[in-house]
Amino acid sequence: MKVLQVRALRGPNVWGKRTAIEATLDLEQNKHTPDTISSLEERLCSYFPDIAQLQPIDWQETTPANILAFIALKLQEQAGCPVSFSCVVRMAEPNICRIVVEYTEEAVGRMAFEQALALYQAAAESAPFNVAETIIRLHELYEDVRLGPSTNSIVQAAVRHKIPYRRLTDGSLVQFGWGSRQRRILASESDQTSVVAESVVQDKDLTKILLHAAGIPVPTGRPVISADDAWVAACEIGAPVVVKPQDGNHGRGVTANLTDRDQIRTAYHVAAEESSSILVERYVSGYDYRLLVVGNKLVAAARRDPPQVVGDGTHNIAQLVNQINSSPLRSEGHANLLTKIHLDEISLAHLASQGLGATSVPEKDRKIVLRNNANLSTGGTARDVTDEVHPDIADCAVMAARMVGIDICGIDVICSNISQPLEEQGGAIIEINAAPGLRMHLQPSFGKPRAVGEAIVNHLFAQDEDARIPVIAVTGTNGKTTTARLIANILEHNRMRVGIACTDGVFVNNQCVDTGDCSGPKSARNILFHPDVDAAVLETARGGILREGLGFDYCDVAVVTNIGRGDHLGLANINTAEELAAVKRTIVENVNPEKGVAVLNADDPLVLGMASHCPGSVTFFSCNSRHPAILEQRIQGKRVIYLEEQHIVVTEAGTERRIPLSNIQLTKNGMISFQIENVMAAIGAGLASGLDWSTICAGLANFVSDAQTVPGRFNLFNYREATLIADYGHNPDAMEALVCAIDHIPAKKRTVVISAAGDRRNEDIRLQTQILGDVFDEVVLFQDKCQRGRADGEVLGLLREGLENAKRVRKVSEIRGEFKAIDTALTNLEAGELCLILIDQVEQALGYIHSRIAADTRIAVA
Repeated sequence: MKVLQVRALRGPNVWGKRTAIEATLDLEQNKHTPDTISSLEERLCSYFPDIAQLQPIDWQETTPANILAFIALKLQEQAGCPVSFSCVVRMAEPNICRIVVEYTEEAVGRMAFEQALALYQAAAESAPFNVAETIIRLHELYEDVRLGPSTNSIVQAAVRHKIPYRRLTDGSLVQFGWGSRQRRILASESDQTSVVAESVVQDKDLTKILLHAAGIPVPTGRPVISADDAWVAACEIGAPVVVKPQDGNHGRGVTANLTDRDQIRTAYHVAAEESSSILVERYVSGYDYRLLVVGNKLVAAARRDPPQVVGDGTHNIAQLVNQINSSPLRSEGHANLLTKIHLDEISLAHLASQGLGATSVPEKDRKIVLRNNANLSTGGTARDVTDEVHPDIADCAVMAARMVGIDICGIDVICSNISQPLEEQGGAIIEINAAPGLRMHLQPSFGKPRAVGEAIVNHLFAQDEDARIPVIAVTGTNGKTTTARLIANILEHNRMRVGIACTDGVFVNNQCVDTGDCSGPKSARNILFHPDVDAAVLETARGGILREGLGFDYCDVAVVTNIGRGDHLGLANINTAEELAAVKRTIVENVNPEKGVAVLNADDPLVLGMASHCPGSVTFFSCNSRHPAILEQRIQGKRVIYLEEQHIVVTEAGTERRIPLSNIQLTKNGMISFQIENVMAAIGAGLASGLDWSTICAGLANFVSDAQTVPGRFNLFNYREATLIADYGHNPDAMEALVCAIDHIPAKKRTVVISAAGDRRNEDIRLQTQILGDVFDEVVLFQDKCQRGRADGEVLGLLREGLENAKRVRKVSEIRGEFKAIDTALTNLEAGELCLILIDQVEQALGYIHSRIAADTRIAVA
């Protein structure tokens, strides 16, 4: 078994909506006999007994690929990943297949596949393999890369609200929503939290000054500069006191309830290891409470108890701690609901103050507190008390958050009873935390869980606020870029800031922000990241869908222009037009099921067939007003778009709207039929986006198909009173469409300049010149720089073969180099003639044509 390719599908793809690892395998005629199957089964089950327990396998009917996919999925399951989908697909080539295995974290999915392959090979070769160790490594990786409980609770709440999200880093920085409607969080901190507010709460002394100014109870205290100064401050304040870093968090370096000089000096040095600024303040007795404020509301409260053990009369304290740490709810750091307890310097010192040590054996039922502070990050537990909080304390917490300027924060309160006002019991707010941990509220050790993630999402997005911008995906073989540009122009007439990703680049508000072919998922994501985009128009090419999936979860409008013959067939195991249609159909399958629309070309049978795969509604367009699909939709009162008597007509629910082709410059008074199709597709997208008819008509009227607006898409020039057309057409269907358009342009002689991409099938390269040979008088063949795996002169030979039975061609020239071919055609071009240049390097070739026209103009003037 040979692995040919492994890639991660990061968005909806041809296999479904799940993210997945896709591996292409060459089984190398790997045929098992019943004996080898039996021994392989035996060895695999000995390595990985759960294979037989989790799901039975019919070994006699199973290929190595099925086994590999199954193992890769089960390894992830055993590591704790919530995955359930895998499949194996046979390719057309002998012995070639693809396995697809769902993942929730890409790094884990890739490692699971690698380990599944290693396990299979070990079983095949009777080599040792430690499955248990592999699962531990996968679990550790999963815990390391997945979102922590706090951030994940917010993400899952957003998912329930159908708000799209994307992690911006490997950490906890997450974007919710798209474009101009986006919001971002870092852990549990929102993008509304300013650096100034963060600086305030990091300075505990300043925080107390501000809270005291608002009449909020806070403990007295001051910063200190040395251990001796800490003792002096304690004497001023009055014991007991707390010594802590002035800018610390998670309880690190905090020592409480100190009364004598030695304790305070030791505590100072502990705090100094965390920060250079140390604070001594009055120790407030009582329970440790955490209040969570979101916006202007208290949404959760928990009482935090310090880590403790209960004696059994047999085990020592260290052994009792180990027993507690064995709970699956505890882990290192913040990955799980509870954190493991460590007998560190602070814990041992606290035990010593009780006359105990790690090896002490407490009597049965004796409760031993291991440290003064109750932070979950040091092993504490939490009890929900949300319903017990006195209204005065709730108001006090909200005011404290407002005083420091933080919209989501954790308020630490010490008091004897959370159900009574702080002033009545000598309680106080001792600290405010930005980016508060949510674990204690999500699944407290005792009490009712609170939907704090939901509260944060409701704070980020108002109830009637849509986190999504309109997303219009455009695919097909020909016309994608022109249609996308036209849709964008219509949206701009609706005063929307439009982001467009297409084969010409990425554009935001008509400013180019990236160049090259940008019709893939990376460019789509870049558009959706941009804060100045109110609507996204995303050209979605075959290659990006196969390589990585879609760059969005679903679109509001999916436009499919056509499925052409010969374009990219024979590449990436896509060998037929039907298979190509199945790839491009992905955008239709991922239309918003509630209000999305697929705009489909009914004149193309393969596109017409996509309608049954759309979870939303469908709008058909056609150049034939009597097309059966158009007639059926009209009878049902559904929206259709068609051509009738030099007008584009839209009918829906008994209403009819018309726009004459003479009002649409792009169609050249209806002369260019393929542009009419593009216009109908754009009208469908505009109506599906909720735009009014006048806006759509205005956007159509002022759109010009020139080299600046849509470079390489039937760009017309006047050269020596001859008609010069530059186009990027590069497949047989494009040739037919161009021929149809050119037939309407009178010319004394017609010349075409053409090359072909080497990564097309032989028959598709020949067919292009077969089509052109019946229409043009002269053909200039050129070989471009990149032959894409073809031998020198091979593409030229195939193009020449396509002209062997040409009905009209009188002269054929062969040139090496695109610019030389353009020169050859233009040198002898005369008034009244027509020249079609099928350009390869779009920007460079158009620039060269412009320079030739400019030079000729200067000569004529001189």
